[in-house]
Amino acid sequence: MVVPSPSPMRTKKTKAVGIPTIDLSTYNRSKLAELIVEACEEYGFFKVVNHGVPKEVIARIEEEGFGFFAKPAAEKQRAGPASPFGYGSKNIGRNGDLGELEYLLLQSNPLFISETSNAVSDDPTKFSCAVNDYIEAVKELACEVLDLVGEGLWISDKSVLSGFISDVQSDSILRLNHYPPLDKDLSTKPAHPCANINTRIGFGEHSDPQILTILRSNDVGGLQICLRDGLWVPVPPDSNEFFVMVGDALQALTNGRFESVRHRAMANSVTKRRMSMVYFGAPSLNAWISPLPEMVSPQKPCLYKSFTWGQYKKAAYTTRLGDSRLDNFKIANNPSPCLDNLVGQ
Repeated sequence: MVVPSPSPMRTKKTKAVGIPTIDLSTYNRSKLAELIVEACEEYGFFKVVNHGVPKEVIARIEEEGFGFFAKPAAEKQRAGPASPFGYGSKNIGRNGDLGELEYLLLQSNPLFISETSNAVSDDPTKFSCAVNDYIEAVKELACEVLDLVGEGLWISDKSVLSGFISDVQSDSILRLNHYPPLDKDLSTKPAHPCANINTRIGFGEHSDPQILTILRSNDVGGLQICLRDGLWVPVPPDSNEFFVMVGDALQALTNGRFESVRHRAMANSVTKRRMSMVYFGAPSLNAWISPLPEMVSPQKPCLYKSFTWGQYKKAAYTTRLGDSRLDNFKIANNPSPCLDNLVGQ
C-alpha cells in the first residue's frame, strides 16, 4: 500500500473466527453507526453487504485488471517501473521488501489515470472510464462509512472524516494486486528450505497508513487479518462484497479508540490467480491529522502529535512494510490533552 513490505512471518497459528458483516440496507442509521463503531473497535475490519456499488462497475474494472496482467511482461513494463505509481513486480516499496505478486498503483485523480492509461491499455478510453467509475463508487462508499463512524462516535461535525477524502486534493490511490497461481515446480518444491506453499507470502504483514481502505477481490482466498491477541484469521473471499479496514490515520484521528488492522495476503493458490482491487482513502498532503476534540479528555489524553498527511506519508516511505509507523508520532511520557494543537488547522 503506500509503504514498503514484509517483516518475517509470525509463527502464531491462524484460527477461524466470524468476520463482522454489516448490511448497509437493513438497519436504521443509528444502529448502523453503532455496529460500524463496534467492528472498528474490536477488529479494525469488517465486511459490508448491500453496499450500492453496481455489479457492472466492479465487472468492468476486473476485466481491465485481468486483461492488463495477462499481457506479456515486456508490455506490462511499459507502465513501470513503479516509483511509486505504475506497474511493479515482486518489489514492494523502496526498502527491500518483496512479495509474490505484481501490481498496478494509480493515483485516484482522472487526469493521472488518463495519462497512465495509454501505457496500460490498448483501449485507453475504456480503461480510464472503468477505473474512474470504480474509484467514484468506492469513494462514495468510503465516505458513507466515515459519516456513519462520525455519527457513532458522536462527533459534532459528522462529515469531518469523510471530508478528508472527498477533498478535491485528496491523496487517495487505487491499487490492483495480482497474485499468479503457484508454478507447478513451486507447488511441490518451495523456493526456500524453510518455506512451504501454505506460508507463501504474497504481500507481507502491514497496516495501511491512510484513513480507510476499501478492498474487493475475486473468489480466490489469501487475505488474512491479525486479531488483537496476535492470531491470524483467514478471510473467506466474497467477490460480491467489500471489506473495510481502519488505517493508521483513522487510528490517530480517534486517539487510538480504533486501531489500524494488520493484515497480509498469502499466495497459495495452485490453479487460480487472485486479484484484489484496493482503494485507499487519504487526505490531501497538507491536511493536518490530530485526535479529534471529542476523542480527547482528561481520562483519555492525547496520544499522538499533530502531523500533516504529507509528513506521515514521507515517514512511511522510510520504513519497512511491517513497521509500526504511528509509534514515531506518539507523545512520549505523560501525554496531555492536545486540543490546542487543533486551533487554526
